[in-house]
Amino acid sequence: MKIPFVQPTVSSLENHYLHEVITRGQLAGNGVFNQKCQRWLEINLSTPAARMVTSCTSALEMSAILANIKPGDEVILPSFTFVSTANAFVLFGAVPVFVDIDRDTLNVDVNLIRNAITEKTRVIVPVHYAGIGCDMDAIQKIAQENKLLVIEDDAQGLGGSYKGRPLGTFGDMAAISFHQTKNITAGGEGGALLINNQSFVERADIILEKGTNRKQFFEGQVDKYTWVDKGSSFVLSELNAAFLLAQLERLEEINSARMLIWNSYHAAFKTIEEQGLVKRPIVPKDRLHNAHIYYLIAKSTDIRNGLLRYLNAQGIGAVFHYIPLHNAPAGIKYGREGSDLSVTEDLSSRLIRFPLWAGMETWQVNKVINHTLKFFSKTSYRLEP
Repeated sequence: MKIPFVQPTVSSLENHYLHEVITRGQLAGNGVFNQKCQRWLEINLSTPAARMVTSCTSALEMSAILANIKPGDEVILPSFTFVSTANAFVLFGAVPVFVDIDRDTLNVDVNLIRNAITEKTRVIVPVHYAGIGCDMDAIQKIAQENKLLVIEDDAQGLGGSYKGRPLGTFGDMAAISFHQTKNITAGGEGGALLINNQSFVERADIILEKGTNRKQFFEGQVDKYTWVDKGSSFVLSELNAAFLLAQLERLEEINSARMLIWNSYHAAFKTIEEQGLVKRPIVPKDRLHNAHIYYLIAKSTDIRNGLLRYLNAQGIGAVFHYIPLHNAPAGIKYGREGSDLSVTEDLSSRLIRFPLWAGMETWQVNKVINHTLKFFSKTSYRLEP
């Protein structure tokens, strides 16, 4: 009776759309279901253009090409993020400049961005951790003053908003993930690039089509298509798109179910926070999150690790999260520190994530809660580390 950390929610609708794709016989990308997913994102997020890609990593790599990233260019991002956030730009010779995170939201500390900017800075990459939006007003102001691009890493944020506006619609571009670990999935892997700056749309279609003007050919703008620019095989297959469309159409249902679980955790762990044993997530009043992650910050690394071992022994799939990129071998080799990173190092070593997925049964949620409270009821864990 193990409780997995994450488990995709599948309905008859996914099966129906997959059967339709197989019946049509077009399995390669850019078919009917790719177009429907694209249109869904454009309408529901009010973004000028969305393009379906094989992963969020692919979307970030496309954004790096569109931004004309060259060797020596600098990209400002938090160290507390997945490797793709940095690697997508390192691939083209850029230097990731790591800055610290805010203690409340675990998002990039906007107060540190300005001092990290140099004459080589080209892009700011805010990461909406746990689906809780960054302070996009401040980030956009800094970017505009310094003529920098903003590329949102919105891997975790679909369904979240900042001041009533969907995450992923603030930057020049944004990358979304439909990996199996996200709220909704494209059948394991998948992503989308949101293009909010119209000047990038035409070239994005060329990059998406392996650097060819194939789209213009099919639209009758040219009599044959050929290689005209950089590009790669970024197009999402129709099978993945069919699965994803069903998930997109169920997004509100899935996120609502996740929010009930998130709220149950949050209410149950209030007491141990008041006792000074943990810190719960903080969601600023001007932001709406999507219940992507529920985490606690323990008082010490030892206590976090002890809780992990205890919960895992009970069959509960609790996990830690990112190892800071600035401490990773590749981060040391390719990047540099743009600020003191003590908050990142501190919080990342004390954070624990709990199982959270639509379809979790009440007994599963209660088991996670009860064993967590039982662990902290031990006198030894009440002591200061």
